[in-house]
Order: sequence, then structure tokens, then C-alpha cells
Amino acid sequence: MTILKKLSLVSTAALFTLGLAACDVDKTKEGDVDMPKYEVEKTQEGKVDLPKVEVTPPDVDVKKEEKTVTVPDVDVKKEEKTVTVPDVDVTPAKDK
Repeated sequence: MTILKKLSLVSTAALFTLGLAACDVDKTKEGDVDMPKYEVEKTQEGKVDLPKVEVTPPDVDVKKEEKTVTVPDVDVKKEEKTVTVPDVDVTPAKDK
């Protein structure tokens, strides 16, 4: 992912977060919920008899050893570029 794409993604996320934080919410009506009522009747006694088990875990032996492996030698060229980024000013709803 290029730096421009990363910067755009971060800027969009910041804008979305700022937009949510700037909202002013006023409750205009009380809520009311009527939950349904249920009756449950026991028809028989229950019994749980779990099986007994014996578990023998494996033996684990972790060691370190040195190995020689071939790895790529990568040189990164750094350069400076000018990019356009969003400049966002948010006025919260309560400050309007």
C-alpha cells in the first residue's frame, strides 16, 4: 500500500471520528419497551453424569540452534514528495 493510500485511509478515519465527536444529541422523547412474558414449567428431573477422563499431555522440548539462511539485501530509496491532504475544520453542533 502506498504512502498516499495510507494517508488517505488515516485521514478518512480521522474525519469520520471527528464527525461523530462533534454531534450534539438531545433526547426528545422517552422510550418504552414492553417485553413479552413467558412461563416455563419443569416436566422431569434432570441429572448430569459426566465421563471421567485421564489426559496425558505430550512432552515438549524447545531448543535453539543457529542456522545459516540466505536473505535478500534490499536498499530502499527515500524521497520527499508533496501530496494533497484534507484540512478539516469541524464546528460542533452545540457551538453553532
